[in-house]
Amino acid sequence: MGSAVGVDRLHFAFTITFHYIFPQLTMGLALLLLILKTVALRTGNESYNRAVRFWARIFAINFALGVVTGIPMEFQFGTNWAAFSRSAGGVIGQTLAMEGVFSFFLESTFLGLMLFGEKRLGPLSHWFSVFLVWLGSWLSGYLIIATDAWMQHPLAYSQGPGGNFALASFWGLLLNPWALWQYAHNMLGAVQTGAFVMAAVGAFYLLSRKFEGDARIFLRAGISVGVVAALLQLYPTGDSQGALISRYQPVTLAAMEGLFVSQEGAPLAILGQPDVPNRRLDNPLIIPKALSFLTYRAWSAEVRGLDSFPESDWPDFIPLVYYSYHVMVGLGTIFIAILLVAVFLLARGSLYSSPWMLWILMLAFPFPYIANTAGWITAEAGRQPWVIYGMMRTPLGISPRVSEGNVWFTLIGFFGMYLVLGILFLFLVYREIEHGPVPAAESHAVPVPASD
Repeated sequence: MGSAVGVDRLHFAFTITFHYIFPQLTMGLALLLLILKTVALRTGNESYNRAVRFWARIFAINFALGVVTGIPMEFQFGTNWAAFSRSAGGVIGQTLAMEGVFSFFLESTFLGLMLFGEKRLGPLSHWFSVFLVWLGSWLSGYLIIATDAWMQHPLAYSQGPGGNFALASFWGLLLNPWALWQYAHNMLGAVQTGAFVMAAVGAFYLLSRKFEGDARIFLRAGISVGVVAALLQLYPTGDSQGALISRYQPVTLAAMEGLFVSQEGAPLAILGQPDVPNRRLDNPLIIPKALSFLTYRAWSAEVRGLDSFPESDWPDFIPLVYYSYHVMVGLGTIFIAILLVAVFLLARGSLYSSPWMLWILMLAFPFPYIANTAGWITAEAGRQPWVIYGMMRTPLGISPRVSEGNVWFTLIGFFGMYLVLGILFLFLVYREIEHGPVPAAESHAVPVPASD
């Protein structure tokens, strides 16, 4: 059973990691599209409508791939994690069903109107369709987060004689404090992905001397929204999420920080390599007492280390949790620095003529994907060895009649299919970027502004 659990976890980790490439951009672009459409409606500037049309096409491609890769996630609850689904389905079935409604009905219906209904709907009605696409994507995201938050911090449930979980309070499930802060933190990460992608395309166009008026809009929107999201992700959302982990999952916090021994005035490790067999952090670069202050707002407070907990409750892969967490935090700090410099140059009017900054913005776009993935790895690997924290161990949640060989067979199949889908996605997006914001047939009729 142990080997089957490992392959089941690898299978789910691969499929959900690949899938989340798409929703994070969808949710981030949804907000940016709404902002661009609002500016277009208020100013009557056709350049912003043209930006909405361009990014709506990118959004649609991304949304389609998200749907295709998301459907197998639902099936895996039954094929690979049947015992978990049988036990917890009475709770998480509520949010997963609602997510399907919002994703496939609200979001996809109004996506069609956003893409093809602009001329028929009129400016205000078209703005409303963009608003509903944003609302559907963000509601869908919240319901997924609420599902995961219940697994991280189970509330509002009762257990029957057979041990199965039943929903005791619908609003208790939806308003789980863990869900509220995790959602805010996650969505700000998605907004940064959208902002960096939009800014990267704008930088590419300026460096290529193509669609320069549209590129300025992309850069201005991406940088302005991105810097706000980056700062809010650090505080208060990141800080509050960390406070929840320290309160309800202290062993996870110890793994994230590489803290093997409980300490008063615990240091914050900036760098280091966890040596689990010897229970130490090698080559540490630390800030004295900073972890105690960040966790409990007291420089001398005691922070519990891994030695305070039974080894059976430690996360299975402590180095993975530690490095993922530090990659997320490190990249988040770099994003703040990049965006603050870009905003400064924008305010001075020199951003568009600073090739070095444009190169940084263009090359930075993959890193929000890495940071978001690292954040989710931290959360999910940190929750182990529990599939429902404190209630159900991960090995008890798998499908007992599905063999290790069967899981390997389907995983290899997913590798092949997702490779094809990934190539198709890159081709379609590349084609849209090459085509640009202005269709060839209209390029002579619609002037592209050369400046603000």
